[in-house]
Amino acid sequence: MTTLIIVLIIVAVVTVFSVQNAIPVAISFLFWKFEASLAIVLFLCVLAGTIIGGSAASLFRKKLSRKNQNSIY
Repeated sequence: MTTLIIVLIIVAVVTVFSVQNAIPVAISFLFWKFEASLAIVLFLCVLAGTIIGGSAASLFRKKLSRKNQNSIY
């Protein structure tokens, strides 16, 4: 339950920050150059961080679970 509350607080903070910073910004990455709303850029960065963090945590838990299963037998 605490995790859900923390996630909701983070989403609320990102939402308020994004709405207050909705100006267009120029993005340059390697060969790509485009303009997008700062709110969209922030949302995509938070989404990417959440996916990467969740994947890393899942892999770590899986590895730890395998290690614990092997040590039992």
